[in-house]
Amino acid sequence: MKTILNLYSDKHGEISRFLKNFYKCNIPLENDLKWEKIYDNPVEMVDIVSALIDNKDLYKINIWISLDENAFINITEKNIDKLIRYLYERYPY
Repeated sequence: MKTILNLYSDKHGEISRFLKNFYKCNIPLENDLKWEKIYDNPVEMVDIVSALIDNKDLYKINIWISLDENAFINITEKNIDKLIRYLYERYPY
C-alpha cells in the first residue's frame, strides 16, 4: 500500500509558494489549490509535513494523509507528534 499526502488550500498560489520554499525550486502544479504526492515509504513524508506544521502561520494549507486505503487523516499541530511516532513504529525501515 502506498501512502498519499494531499495538500489543500483555498488561497491561489499558496501551495506553490510553500513547495518552492521547501524544495528550493519551482514545482509545476496542475491545480494550484491541491497537490498530491505518493510515497512508497511513509516515513519519507515526515520532513515536508513537519515543515508545513512548523510554518503554519506562514501558509494557509491543510494536510491530509492516507496510510490505509480510503482512510484520510487531517494533520494538525495537535496530532503531528503522535503521527510521527506512529510512522516510525509502524514503518521502522
